[in-house]
Amino acid sequence: MPKGYIIAHIKVTDPELYPEYVRLDTPILQKMGANFIVRGGRNEVVEGTCGDRHVVMEFPSYEEALAAYNDPDYQEVAEIRRKSADSLILVVEGT
Repeated sequence: MPKGYIIAHIKVTDPELYPEYVRLDTPILQKMGANFIVRGGRNEVVEGTCGDRHVVMEFPSYEEALAAYNDPDYQEVAEIRRKSADSLILVVEGT
């Protein structure tokens, strides 16, 4: 079965508030099967434009990735992200 991924491109606008989002979202997403493959770290945009922080989470399936994003507990915490960053979030089926 193909795996599912949540891919996020983030531009942090409130660096004091954003770490609270990271602290709270991690246990929720891990409980739902997330394996953080990329979370921050060095990066260089070599083509196009995007945020300054990138996250890739792997899930056992596309459906589980979508369910994790839509989870009410996660969505409550996601409000902190929405207040502290501009985000592009994708749920993708992979191999």
